[in-house]
Amino acid sequence: MFYSKNLKNYNTNHCFFSRKNGISKGIYKGLNCGIGSKDQKESVEKNLELVSEKFKIKKNLLVLMHQTHSNKVEIVNQNEKNKKFNCDAMLTIDNKVALGVLTADCVPILIYEKKKEIIGCIHAGWKGAINGIIENTLEKINDMNGDIKQLVVSIGPCISQKNYEVKRDFYLNFIKNSKNNLSFFQENKKNTFNFDLRGFVNKKFRDLGVVEIDNINVDSFAADNEYFSHRRAKKLGHDDYGRCISVIKKFDEQN
Repeated sequence: MFYSKNLKNYNTNHCFFSRKNGISKGIYKGLNCGIGSKDQKESVEKNLELVSEKFKIKKNLLVLMHQTHSNKVEIVNQNEKNKKFNCDAMLTIDNKVALGVLTADCVPILIYEKKKEIIGCIHAGWKGAINGIIENTLEKINDMNGDIKQLVVSIGPCISQKNYEVKRDFYLNFIKNSKNNLSFFQENKKNTFNFDLRGFVNKKFRDLGVVEIDNINVDSFAADNEYFSHRRAKKLGHDDYGRCISVIKKFDEQN
């Protein structure tokens, strides 16, 4: 389990969970929370129960997204806890629900806005990041009368640049979007590139005026005992992979 040094200072309970301490077996060994994985449904549900217990809530108050690498953001409240959220970011001011994001190389992001006490989570793969998931989330916070300068952002474990090899068409797509994106690529001897997804996401927040940012610098690809990785699973010839969960919840008023 990994924690943000910044989020600890505010009205939140949060955790970037590793793959440890769950009940799944085989390639999903540990705390696989991937409801869309091919793991046994009973194992995933039990793992989600274990996560809910850590936050002292019922499992139906742990709200997850149907993630599609989109730029769509949803606002959540406990009356809609059973709704299917087709999005890649969620926000709430409700202190009864916990928001969760699933990742296996993409970037899990947990946020807290101090003025209105808004919490949120973001799933940022390359596609969502380049297509505006971060911009749309901050725009929605503005719509909720929040203040971007009062935003605390924690960027969790994800694939490192060293292990994120991409082809030339990927590189050209980013450069076409902005010449400033050159700094996030290193060309290698195979005529491919290594992409710095974490750096790209960090710059997005800084450019949008966010000051308080911290990073959990764990490489999901390299940390095989701690984190699931789509790219590592593909390299090993596995037909599927587990997903780690990152969760944030406001403290209840009595706390």
